Amino acid sequence: MSEADNSTAAPGAFKPKKSVALSGVTAGNTALCTVGKTGNDLHYRGYDILDIASTCEFEEIAYLLVHEKLPTPAELTAYKAKLKALRGLPANVKAALEWIPAAAHPMDVMRTGVSVLGTVLPEKDDHNLPGARDIADRLMASLGSMLLYWYHYSHNGKRIEVETDDDSIGGHFLHLLHGVEPSKSWVEAMHTSLNLYAEHEFNASTFTGRVIAGTGSDMYSALTGAIGALRGPKHGGANEVAFEIQSRYA
Repeated sequence: MSEADNSTAAPGAFKPKKSVALSGVTAGNTALCTVGKTGNDLHYRGYDILDIASTCEFEEIAYLLVHEKLPTPAELTAYKAKLKALRGLPANVKAALEWIPAAAHPMDVMRTGVSVLGTVLPEKDDHNLPGARDIADRLMASLGSMLLYWYHYSHNGKRIEVETDDDSIGGHFLHLLHGVEPSKSWVEAMHTSLNLYAEHEFNASTFTGRVIAGTGSDMYSALTGAIGALRGPKHGGANEVAFEIQSRYA
């Protein structure tokens, strides 16, 4: 409201004020990621994204973020084997996904899938760190399975087998999407894309998830809320608008 508006306002009228009570207060700390610290940069645990985006597999970056260091070759092999074993979906999750209509937004599908999985395979009450890491691994491995099981069932009436022999999460996703083993170049492109999207510091969805976790709620609830925030057009939904604009000139 301008000063001119204030001068003509009725006596006793509400005058909104900008709150500065939390100005300068640190909202949270993280060692995971920094964005724009020195300009247009992005770092994961100190590694510049320019050095790792196209040279690392997504599983290497996931290991870095979850387990705090880049894996050795042996650790990477074991980690990929673990993730591969977690691609399957419980029957109750598949049943819930089959109820979601074809017109649903993919983010709504993933939000619902995470919530249902949290009731089928709930987190332990003590919220221990190894258990949280296991949940993170399971969701990374199975979110693509959830999304594409729903997609093929809702659009084509097919109950697809969601476990494949693909070596990576990106390859697995592309295989389920197209029904054939993807080319090496497509898998590499998926790795780069997933690496770039893996972590963006203290954004709206991260803040939402941390608020929910801070109440003592379970990890699935925190991630369900975070996905809800990411769905918004002023957050992750902005990508859809950018893609739509690009599509006009394709």
